[in-house]
Amino acid sequence: MSIFSIFKSGLQKTTTAVTRAFAALGGEKSWTDEHFEDLEAMLISCDFGVTASQKIVKDIRDRYRRGLIQTSAELKQVARETVIGIMSQNNRQINFAEAGKPTIILMIGVNGSGKTTTAGKLAWIYQGQGKKVILAACDTFRAAAVEQLKLWGERTGAQVISSAPNADPSSVAYDAVNAALARKADMLIIDTAGRQHNRKALMDELAKLHRTIDKVYPGAPHEVWLTVDSSLGSNAINQAREFSKVAQITGLVLTKLDGTGKGGMAVALHQEFGHKVFFVGLGERPEDLQDFDPKFYAEAMFVNAH
Repeated sequence: MSIFSIFKSGLQKTTTAVTRAFAALGGEKSWTDEHFEDLEAMLISCDFGVTASQKIVKDIRDRYRRGLIQTSAELKQVARETVIGIMSQNNRQINFAEAGKPTIILMIGVNGSGKTTTAGKLAWIYQGQGKKVILAACDTFRAAAVEQLKLWGERTGAQVISSAPNADPSSVAYDAVNAALARKADMLIIDTAGRQHNRKALMDELAKLHRTIDKVYPGAPHEVWLTVDSSLGSNAINQAREFSKVAQITGLVLTKLDGTGKGGMAVALHQEFGHKVFFVGLGERPEDLQDFDPKFYAEAMFVNAH
């Protein structure tokens, strides 16, 4: 499958809901304020968020009143352009370390958000690019997470740094950073324990982990990515807000986008926080973790749906 086909397939549930609403509006001879309100409500129900939904509808309403659009295809084209504009803000590259030094990525998020699987898929991507990758199993309180990461290590050829069950996560991170420096790794991907955003002790532990990494390797981690389960919808906003207070988030990874009709969450999160979405999970296979592309995302959602 082409990359665009993966986006199109992964966003199918959201696309279906969006297309029905635009088709209904496009079939009307004239569009009233009530029609535009219905469209806004539909976008909010797909978790585009209130601010982004209002912006999309405002752009459509403005062009309609100027006589520039009148069909559902033209409606979707305006929505596509608006979403690309929102998602292209802060469209920076990954902050890789200087040549010869390892790039450290810290994966954080709540229980069940897909951190461990995402860490493994990232190892698969970077090993495939010829990079030397080390995985750090800092979710020491869940044996299954450590075993899962070791399986990804076997699958990808990445080395895995782990410790005894219930060990201090910061001590594992300390060992992993030292190993990455000594072994001249290109990438160190650190998997952390899932934690609820309202549990202060666990959030404090995350801050300690960050300090430990920086002490061993000043300036690291280079990226702190919050993994977000896309099926959570608007609750993900609350999670991101709380994590932002302690974790110095630099980017997002949206998981399980293929299984939800709430695919607009990418737009809502970006509109709210400005964090770039670096990767999206659009299926179970390693290759279904894709670089986030605003154009592919918007086209799959609004233009090529049937």
